[in-house]
Amino acid sequence: MIKKILIGLVSFIILAFITIYITTRPTSTEDGAYIPSPFALKLATSSTTDFDNTIYENPHTGNKKVLMVCTEERNMTMANGKKFSTGNHPVEMLLPALHLKNAGFDVDIVTPTGKPVKVEMWAMPDEDENVKAIYAEFKKQIDNPRSLSDFVQNSMNDSTDYLAVFIPGGHGAMLGLPENKDLNKLIHWSHDNDMFMLAICHGPAALLAASLDSDKDSFIYKGYKIASFPDAVDAQGPMIGYTPGSMPWIYGERLNKLGVTIINQEADNTTHIDRKLITGASPQAANDFGKLAAHALLKELK
Repeated sequence: MIKKILIGLVSFIILAFITIYITTRPTSTEDGAYIPSPFALKLATSSTTDFDNTIYENPHTGNKKVLMVCTEERNMTMANGKKFSTGNHPVEMLLPALHLKNAGFDVDIVTPTGKPVKVEMWAMPDEDENVKAIYAEFKKQIDNPRSLSDFVQNSMNDSTDYLAVFIPGGHGAMLGLPENKDLNKLIHWSHDNDMFMLAICHGPAALLAASLDSDKDSFIYKGYKIASFPDAVDAQGPMIGYTPGSMPWIYGERLNKLGVTIINQEADNTTHIDRKLITGASPQAANDFGKLAAHALLKELK
């Protein structure tokens, strides 16, 4: 009897380990990259969002818009050489855009060269009708965005329609944008013209582009406090199979060295506004981040 119990216990333990192993392994994609494991997706994504459809009593009726800067790169090569299939997080793109739209602001989308926006479709909340609707509305722009390079070279200095620049998160914000010279010019232009900068989750990584032609002491966001995705949480990614390996570089650490303080320690719903820099910690912050941005932009125009 005891022998049967022990055999059953061992079998249960082996089965449990196999189940844990399978559910925490990142899932391979057709191009040889990996998306998060089933376990990680269950922990970190949801089929719905907390979008609250805030009604803005006095929405903007003029021509002021928001310029959303997205990544056109898909795969992040991790420290171990494996590739993480990423892009921009749909919730971090679309919930803030919903609030901006409801507040009366159009959103124009650009990528570095005008190639299609890469979206983390594995994070799409497929049962959220509001998000699905705004995604359908933006689909044409997502597939055929404007070129940031062209905008900077030919339109930026004469543009008066934009009130803010918005950089959504997803690990894709770390691909190409932090070292992009056109984004460097855009950030400085927006800052010099007293515009708002909106960045959520990994989006603040792209703010590193502002340091390309400056030293630590002249970084335009030196002394700012932000809410952003914590490096410590990124470090846990391989443990649950969210990422197929450790991060190739640590963006929060680089911002810290430039004098930026990240105020949150968890990937939670923290939002923050410091002067005209509005930030949020994670997808959980997207709804509050969108409201904070919408209210700030409307207040600016009063």
